[in-house]
Amino acid sequence: MAKSFKLEPVDVKKVETPNRRICTKIPVPESIPVIEKLRKYEPRSMSGQPLVVWDKAEGFNVYDKYGNKWIDFSSGVLVTNAGHSNPEVKRAALSMIEHGLMHNYCFPTEIRQKLTEKLVEVSPEPLNKVFLLTTGSEACECAIKLARTYGQTKGGSEKIKIVTFEDDFHGRTMGSQMAGGSPSAKEWIVNLDPDMNQVPFPNAYKYEWADESRDDYSDDKCFDTWMGYLDEQGIEPGQIAAFMPETFQGGWAQFMPVGFVKKLREFCDRNDILLVFDEVQAGFGRSGKLYSFQHYDVAADLVCLGKGVSSSLPLSGVIGRPEVMDLYGPNKMTSTHTGNPLCCAAALASIEYIIENDLPGRSMELGAVLDERLCELVAKYPAYIGNCRGKGLVKALVITKKNSKEIDPDLAHDIVRISIEKGLLFFAPVGAGSTIKICPPLIITKEALLEGLDVLDEAISKAIGLEG
Repeated sequence: MAKSFKLEPVDVKKVETPNRRICTKIPVPESIPVIEKLRKYEPRSMSGQPLVVWDKAEGFNVYDKYGNKWIDFSSGVLVTNAGHSNPEVKRAALSMIEHGLMHNYCFPTEIRQKLTEKLVEVSPEPLNKVFLLTTGSEACECAIKLARTYGQTKGGSEKIKIVTFEDDFHGRTMGSQMAGGSPSAKEWIVNLDPDMNQVPFPNAYKYEWADESRDDYSDDKCFDTWMGYLDEQGIEPGQIAAFMPETFQGGWAQFMPVGFVKKLREFCDRNDILLVFDEVQAGFGRSGKLYSFQHYDVAADLVCLGKGVSSSLPLSGVIGRPEVMDLYGPNKMTSTHTGNPLCCAAALASIEYIIENDLPGRSMELGAVLDERLCELVAKYPAYIGNCRGKGLVKALVITKKNSKEIDPDLAHDIVRISIEKGLLFFAPVGAGSTIKICPPLIITKEALLEGLDVLDEAISKAIGLEG
């Protein structure tokens, strides 16, 4: 079991830069009662993050109420793409509150009309209808429902299989977790759906036959090898309703080979199978394009949205082909908080800000800076960094035991803890607790990005014992 973040405050070196400030012990002694009460009144599962009691967050900084300030490399788990408390997003939400509309169920509203129209306007064909929801898990559940319903219109009750990928994460509700690629995470379900099937995610980190850098699989080696995993499970094309990959795997920030996805799209077209991209973590400029699946240069049938769509308030959705989205009649596919007016206002402002300020382009530009600096870290610590993946402003460092391919959750934990003591904020390591995700708000300055990476360098050095 990986280490946990301890409640005992420790003396740390004071930090004062334009972007960071650490002026207390960490964790802050005065914050301990807050944490203890949270642990008393919340389930234990809520106690896994670093012990920074957030007071406010603006731009790319997170503040506590005790004078400390962190550069945020978490974006609040890839949500605040347009920055924390983005002024335009904040203004839009406050304006809706002051206007006097905070809830509306499924009754028509102008703000929902404006947001759905904007989403269709900025999305590639054939994504022309939107169903708004609240969480990423809910969006994935909805996509599964639509895909299975559509499959049955094409192939009857046999065409219901949802094929997803090992190590994918689609949420923690029952359906979304069954679709996920972690067997241990769904042991609690016991009676797993036999038509939720997982196959290996084609990536260079785990399989020698797949190479993310290759765009052309003219010899079909990658795709044919991968198709063998379907054959091993006895899965026939006529049984498959949809393939639903994470556009990039959240735990590892790994993309599929472009050539593989193109062949998968062709396979889907030949067999009346939907291609569904889970973009909950990947969308809205994060990887250098508005939607990360656009890196593959293929069309999507359904796309699951969430997180960065609003840069703040809880809103998710499914956007897709009209003939799929319209399968259910009036009042047959609804949700209590569908298109909440505050969330819609925030999302509309966030999308407009992301596009008007070309945050996808900024992500690509700063991503090149991030790539260069991380390559230096990989070269400097080859015995401890097993892998580095990602695009734009989402990267993942897989931390390993010295000169080994075995992951090292304890070392990853120490790197995150030391970084926080120096004024750089990450969320807890993911991917079996050994992966450090680097995903700052897309509005971060180059100066702050490089400063944060210098802190990460110092934290790695200290964690492996090279510095005191």
